[in-house]
Amino acid sequence: MDFEIRGDRRPQGRRKLRGERAEYFRLMRQGYSSKEASRLVGVHERTGREWRNGRRGPQGYRAPAHTPRVPVCARYLSESERIHIADRLREKATIRAIAAELGRSPSTVSREIRRNRSVEAGGRWCYRPHAAQARADARRPRPKPGKISKNTALRDFIQEGLERKWSPQQICESLRQTFPDQVEMHVVHETIYQALYVQGRGELRRELARALRSGRARRRPHRQAACRQPRFTHPMVMISERPAEAEDRAVPGHWEGDLIIGKDGGSAIGTLVERATRYVMLVHLPHGRAAQDVRDALVTTVKMLPRHLKRSLTWDQGSEMAAHHAFSTATNIPVYFCDPASPWQRGSNENTNGLLRQYFPKGTDLSAHTREHLDAVTAELNGRPRKTLNWETPADRLHKLLAA
Repeated sequence: MDFEIRGDRRPQGRRKLRGERAEYFRLMRQGYSSKEASRLVGVHERTGREWRNGRRGPQGYRAPAHTPRVPVCARYLSESERIHIADRLREKATIRAIAAELGRSPSTVSREIRRNRSVEAGGRWCYRPHAAQARADARRPRPKPGKISKNTALRDFIQEGLERKWSPQQICESLRQTFPDQVEMHVVHETIYQALYVQGRGELRRELARALRSGRARRRPHRQAACRQPRFTHPMVMISERPAEAEDRAVPGHWEGDLIIGKDGGSAIGTLVERATRYVMLVHLPHGRAAQDVRDALVTTVKMLPRHLKRSLTWDQGSEMAAHHAFSTATNIPVYFCDPASPWQRGSNENTNGLLRQYFPKGTDLSAHTREHLDAVTAELNGRPRKTLNWETPADRLHKLLAA
């Protein structure tokens, strides 16, 4: 170090310490602590703190020696507002009173104090406005490195989950359960979507976007679904007449059903979802989706269920359920139909059909899948933890019901 400690230690005044201040900040940028940097340049530790954080004098707060004057948008707190917050906190004013005086939201002031306060020895904290301004200025530059790109272990865990066809939300919950005390391993699902969708980030391999259930490499805006017209005129019992016990999902045995359609509408697979447990059953339709084929396949599938799990079936107004009355006669299960263009009335089934598209993509021939393959997909889907079940699996929830 070329800097020499001055020999005359008498007070020199503010202007004559420019060399000491410059050397102090140079050492701080190199990683020295404030105490060590102050000792090396020959000033008191309190002097170094005042250079860095500013100090309160008879005329109010004095700015630190190196405060960057960066113009900011009016939506952000300014240095003068931070000084006002510090003055009012010393006067024991409440957060809401300070916010009203500044014309800001109380949550804005509360968040500012929590994020930018300084912690002193003994765990006590104080709010220094110039130090808070310096922290805010340091956080402002963009772009910032993503959390996933900086943590190799986190990136590997997320990529492994995507390769196993887990959703980003399931991956985030698994991270919290696997690493409960490691905050650096916790992310929200939007962070994973950003790492996949935002061009140029490169935090996750782009081909992993195909592991998402949508299979898209970029976001698509939601569009209103096309209105679907009724397919047949046979008398139907509408969903408004379904028992009230099916609405709150408290009683098991109420099912929702639909078809997922293959290439050119020439093949299909039937899907059944139990509303209380989200348990899935797949209906094999190797010979097509005519009304008689769907009726026979549904009868064969639901006959495996115990009696207390056969209470009702809700379907849309597709022509494949033209023989619903024959199905009800054979199984003693009433069929209820949704209103036209109202897929949310079978929300569990619509969600499940989206999950199944990972295994049965659109535009493929679904008749090529065997009964054994459908059983394997069913077992994998029923063994997947679900947020709506408090991260239990549908198989576990159904097992509990059957055991009870």
